[in-house]
Amino acid sequence: MQQEFVKVAEVGELTPGQMRLVSVSSQRILLCNYGGDIYAVENSCTHEQGRLDRGLFYEHEVVCPLHAASFDVRTGEVITPPAMAGLTVYQVKVEGDTILIGPSSE
Repeated sequence: MQQEFVKVAEVGELTPGQMRLVSVSSQRILLCNYGGDIYAVENSCTHEQGRLDRGLFYEHEVVCPLHAASFDVRTGEVITPPAMAGLTVYQVKVEGDTILIGPSSE
């Protein structure tokens, strides 16, 4: 992914409790609105690459539809196995009504 911030959505397109899949270069990134704060994580479960955008999102957790591994969207950390590795987390900036994603926090 590029080292600069890229516009991916408008704030009004992602209300609290919603998630949305976006693409930046070749990366598929999941945007999640938790309590009005926007977070961005990789879209593939680290267990068997299930698409997280097809799973559940509640509170600060996203749950994989394949084997119910869950992750904290704020940190990428595993909450519930079978996943053992956390998700890549991307930097997010909100400028006015625009959501921008930057490089991963790693």
